[in-house]
Amino acid sequence: MMTLLLFLIIFMVVVVAHEFGHFITAKRNGIHVVEFSVGMGPMIAHFDRGGTCYAIRLLPLGGACIFEGEDQITNPAATKDPSEPLEMQSDEEEEKGKYGISFLKAGVWARIATVFAGPLFNMILGFLVALILVSYNGSDRPVVGQIMENSAAEEAGMQSGDVITRINGERIHLYREVSLISALNSKGNPLALEYERDGVKYSTTLVPRFSTEDNRYYMGIQGGAEIVDVKGLQVFQYAFYETGYVLKATLKSLQMLVMGQLSKNDVSGPVGIAHVVGDSYQEVKAYGPVAVFMRMINLILIISVNLGVMNLLPLPALDGGRLVFLFVEVLRGKPVPPEKESIVHFVGLMLFLLLSVFVMYNDIMNYFIK
Repeated sequence: MMTLLLFLIIFMVVVVAHEFGHFITAKRNGIHVVEFSVGMGPMIAHFDRGGTCYAIRLLPLGGACIFEGEDQITNPAATKDPSEPLEMQSDEEEEKGKYGISFLKAGVWARIATVFAGPLFNMILGFLVALILVSYNGSDRPVVGQIMENSAAEEAGMQSGDVITRINGERIHLYREVSLISALNSKGNPLALEYERDGVKYSTTLVPRFSTEDNRYYMGIQGGAEIVDVKGLQVFQYAFYETGYVLKATLKSLQMLVMGQLSKNDVSGPVGIAHVVGDSYQEVKAYGPVAVFMRMINLILIISVNLGVMNLLPLPALDGGRLVFLFVEVLRGKPVPPEKESIVHFVGLMLFLLLSVFVMYNDIMNYFIK
């Protein structure tokens, strides 16, 4: 029961942040928001203010921010005759006009900002959560703690206490970034390292060695034990590093998935996320409420950044897909006909629903049956 409660709280916080980004940006641009809802399915409570219905719906999964005129894009059956000028309004539309303009009548950059704001607010939520995490936990410095015998690092002359600053030209701030690069180096490609020792800068190239026991390549170093006690303005600096690490991990994992280096078992939906929440709770509950809180907000950071990235993918029915059409409008100087865009988003939505069913089935098979 606790697992379900924690999962719903985490999921709703992330989703509400996303929808609030759309909501507040639309309001700032004078776009009429017809409904801002938390949850899905039948409405169980609501109130109206300023022409917007604020609703709570039965199923505590997801949410929505619905704009006036948006159904012309998302619902093919609601699309007007393309020969009818956009300036023409019904009496009902004119009545709604006192609360703002239709989404389709807003300037293209206002619409771009409104669509982009959802994923952006997920990133902002992640950063705010990271502020709490680094304030309480500190952060891991990229310091080598131990060099493994007969390893690539030992052969390259690295020593305990070396501070890694770059790998393949990529700036390193946290030891977890070193671990991430090592773990995702599935082909054992050479790694160009830059590091500091006693204030002197060094560089070397490691060729990771394969472990048949673990079926992966290793650099031959261990670390992560040296923690920075984050104080003052450093909180913002390390919160930025934390958020950047999660963003980097998400992008690298997505790249590997596209390139076929990850399997379907490496992808999780709500069921898989709930399982992770449950496992995390069981691991830390013995350490008290503060430990549970910190672990849960760490999951909020990870899930929120992941949701932001996934929504920016240029796929139909996602925010990224809508942005593609809006940038095409910028280049063409006129919008793509709503009836054509609606068909693309409708097909994308159907495919997305099929994918969701597949991911849910895969999660159930992985966590509850096998």
